[in-house]
Amino acid sequence: MNFENITYEVEDGIAIITINRPEALNALNSKTLDELCSAAFMAGEDPEVGAVILTGAGDKAFVAGADIKEMIEFTPMDMKEFCLRGQASLATLEELKKPVICAINGFALGGGLELALACDVRIASENAKLGLPEVSLGIIPGFGGTQRLPRLVGPGRAKEMVMSAGMYDAQKAEAWGLVNSVHPPDELMDAAKKIADKFTGLDIENDNDLGDAIGKLTNILAGRTQLMLDNQGLKTDLTLPSVYSVQNLRVLIQRKNTHDYFHFDSPLGKLWVGVTVGISPGLIL
Repeated sequence: MNFENITYEVEDGIAIITINRPEALNALNSKTLDELCSAAFMAGEDPEVGAVILTGAGDKAFVAGADIKEMIEFTPMDMKEFCLRGQASLATLEELKKPVICAINGFALGGGLELALACDVRIASENAKLGLPEVSLGIIPGFGGTQRLPRLVGPGRAKEMVMSAGMYDAQKAEAWGLVNSVHPPDELMDAAKKIADKFTGLDIENDNDLGDAIGKLTNILAGRTQLMLDNQGLKTDLTLPSVYSVQNLRVLIQRKNTHDYFHFDSPLGKLWVGVTVGISPGLIL
């Protein structure tokens, strides 16, 4: 299958999926989410694949968030459909019976962090920055981050991350259990492959006892996630016109060069609520 926004290759029994939009900091648009879902399905169905590595192209970002260029054209119902598309793509990845290792090679913000949370193992480069800054736009994480994050870091730290809209470095993420290990940028993929190699030799999918145990755990967690997302969706239906205001997004773009909006200082300049000045932006979602 030919992809436009991702690359897919199999190397020594490891499927490597790369979000390939470096000019947009690998921001997630609808097409990218659909291709990610297809690639995950391909890896799951391929008997030659024993593990999956997910990463981003370039050295600046894993995934900086959702694609604001697409989102500013959305109606409220388009926004809801986009959230559901993201939830479905992440669920496909999360429910694979093969281990998925996420190599976070830079910014993992909003939807980017939510994507990482759907993987089995996360490792990060030393320059990685992670966060869920959605509340600074008056929205909430839309791809399941509010449900998956507390399982890793606990409810208290999860609330701090979501409510403060903070951005955390790789060392803090490791200390909190958000990532398993931290590596120099040029060693990150080698580290991911070493972890994947351990899994490919175990034939986890075909081991009946282990496969059943992992499958049951995955289904329980995925079921809880979906239940909570369904409940969240009921509330979203009532608040979409105001919460996901397309007009607010357009104003944000128009005024990104002012100091009226919450911003992060980063090696790339000021990161305005997920919008990097001068670079095709990704919006946190």
